[in-house]
Amino acid sequence: MDIAALITWVVTALGGFHMLGTWIQRGGIRQQQTGTSRLPAPAVFGHFALAAIGLVVWIIYVVADKSALAWTAFGLLLPVALLGFVMLARWIPVYRNRTAAPADTAAQGTERTVPAERHFPLAVVVAHGLLAVVTLVLVLLTALGIGGS
Repeated sequence: MDIAALITWVVTALGGFHMLGTWIQRGGIRQQQTGTSRLPAPAVFGHFALAAIGLVVWIIYVVADKSALAWTAFGLLLPVALLGFVMLARWIPVYRNRTAAPADTAAQGTERTVPAERHFPLAVVVAHGLLAVVTLVLVLLTALGIGGS
C-alpha cells in the first residue's frame, strides 16, 4: 500500500506542478498586488511546500519503513488538504465565470486581465483533487498498518 500511495502522490504532484506553473506563467504572483487572482500566494506556495516536504518524508518512509515517518507524512498532508480545499473553494467562482468577459479596466489605463487560475484545465483540477484524497486515505491506512506496507 505504501508504493500505491507513493504512485498516487507523485501523479498528484505532477498535476499540482502543472497548475502551479500555469498560475505563475499567467501572472498569478503579479496579480496578488491587484487582487485579480483569487488564490493567495501564501496558500499556493504553502500547499506546494508542505506537499513536497511530505512527499520526501514518504519516500524516506518507503525506504526506512519507520511508522513515525508515515505518521509525519500524514500529519503534513492534513494542512496540505486544508489549503487545497481553500484554494478549490476560491477557484470555483473563477471557473464558473470563465465565459464572462473580464472587467473592463481599459478606462483606468490598465490592461484587461483575468485571474491566472482561470487557465487551469478542469480535468487537471478534478484529477488532482481526487488523487489527493486517494493519497491521503492510502497514507492513513498505511500509517495504521492496514493492508501491509
